[in-house]
Amino acid sequence: MFLVDPERCKRDGICVEACGRFIIRMKKGGFPELAPGGEDLCLKCGHCVCACPTGALSIPAMRPEECPEIARDLVLNEAQGEQFLKSRRSIRGYQDRRVEREKLTKLVELAGFAPSAHNARPVGLLVFEDPQSVRHLAGLVIEWMEGVLKESPAWAAPLGFDRIVELARKGRDPILRNAPHLFVAHADEKARLAKEDCVLALAYAELAAPSLGLGATWAGFFMVASQIYPPLKEALKLPAGHGNFGALMIGYPKVKFLRLPKRQPPRVTWR
Repeated sequence: MFLVDPERCKRDGICVEACGRFIIRMKKGGFPELAPGGEDLCLKCGHCVCACPTGALSIPAMRPEECPEIARDLVLNEAQGEQFLKSRRSIRGYQDRRVEREKLTKLVELAGFAPSAHNARPVGLLVFEDPQSVRHLAGLVIEWMEGVLKESPAWAAPLGFDRIVELARKGRDPILRNAPHLFVAHADEKARLAKEDCVLALAYAELAAPSLGLGATWAGFFMVASQIYPPLKEALKLPAGHGNFGALMIGYPKVKFLRLPKRQPPRVTWR
């Protein structure tokens, strides 16, 4: 499972340092090799393949020729990286315009590069491409809120359910903001750190959206309702045993933001 091209290998030990599982070793004067038990411990993450400067290493799941070299001229400098992160906005208003399938597919692809616990990659993405399907889901959330207002008004009041329902009755969409598309991240509920993996995947999609001229924001009310309202859970039709761990609205923004907002830094304790 771990192949070394002796003609390319410089025996520089970079692969040993790159392996976070400490399963690659080098004997004096020899080539890299897996330590005993390494096959069972390998995460197939490809760190060794991607770190080798000569392309001497490969594993069955990944060969160097399948891994494009990083374009150094595209690497963000400090100022670019700072603006990229600070300029992220939660988009709560979308144009009445569908996003091209190619762009949605690109977001799905980039979400697949998010970190994953033990490189397990348990995340599935349910993409609602039809805007009418998204409107239907938003309507189910309003149905849930109406029920909560009747049965548990004391619980609903602090959350502003009455105002949200009233806005919906007037033809507004305070749930999914008239977004044409919705990404739902799901995974087997028994998977290790399934929720964290789903959140990270959607975070990658959210950060990537502006580079495609798109905007995104997290669907909080939808998420809550999808956990406890049977009609909405049934509408998602997730695989058996899977949980919904995140939802992201996607579309072309109505508003273009021109300034960076003021933000307070996180509370920090130095030790």
